[in-house]
Amino acid sequence: MFSQAFTVRADSIAHHLETVFLFTENDVRTTLIPVTIFALSVAPKYDPTHVWHAPLWIWFHLLQFNLANQIQDPEEDRKNKPSRPIPAGRISVDSAADIRWVMVPVCLLLSLWYGTQALLASTIFAAFTIWYNELHGDKLGLSKNVLTAILGGCLEFGGTVAVGSRNSSIDKAGVLAIAFSSTVFATTLHAQDFKDEEGDRLTGRCTLPTLFPKAARFSMMIGIPIWSFSLSRIWELDVLSTTAYVIYGAFVGSRFVMHNTVDADKQSCKFYSVS
Repeated sequence: MFSQAFTVRADSIAHHLETVFLFTENDVRTTLIPVTIFALSVAPKYDPTHVWHAPLWIWFHLLQFNLANQIQDPEEDRKNKPSRPIPAGRISVDSAADIRWVMVPVCLLLSLWYGTQALLASTIFAAFTIWYNELHGDKLGLSKNVLTAILGGCLEFGGTVAVGSRNSSIDKAGVLAIAFSSTVFATTLHAQDFKDEEGDRLTGRCTLPTLFPKAARFSMMIGIPIWSFSLSRIWELDVLSTTAYVIYGAFVGSRFVMHNTVDADKQSCKFYSVS
């Protein structure tokens, strides 16, 4: 009987842990891994045994954001993203909302352990998460891009601090890298909106692809290669690396113009995530 009760308990815990993970599943490849790589690249120095601290800090904040985001319009998710935890019936909206607000102090306490810079990044992240979700800052295309860029910058900043020693700080080169990264996101992040264009039109959400369909696509074909070349010059990459970077950027950008089906936009978005 004890063995059976233990098995049931273990299954229940595993179910809840899986539910929590599913809130962030779609961001593992597009955000968690790239931002972790960024943090490891930008950190002035870090202990190899601290590498796991970056994805830990980033994932906790992604969970905070996704909980806030996915409780906003569960009916839309039932139509467009039924595999998410709430429309799939794994957790109620009220329970998800409770966890959403619990995650704010959890993330702040986690960040406090890493020092004042991580705490600052977490505080700004929490504030802009409210702006994006509860205050519906994501309803306008330009606003969504800018807010997402700021949130992404917070993830990069906090992840970079977390991978260092306790109370470590980011040097000027790291701050500059995050500033450029956020600017690139702000001007190209609508790459992620093309695949949802039809659903956004139905729900009345204003994104750059719904407001300016052709111009938004051409902005990708022009913007990504220009950013690829500019950043290569700023960071003084060699000619071979610059050429490869620009060619890949041109490949990704041109896909948004040449291939505009939903499946093609999903694939282009994946290429964009690693560009």
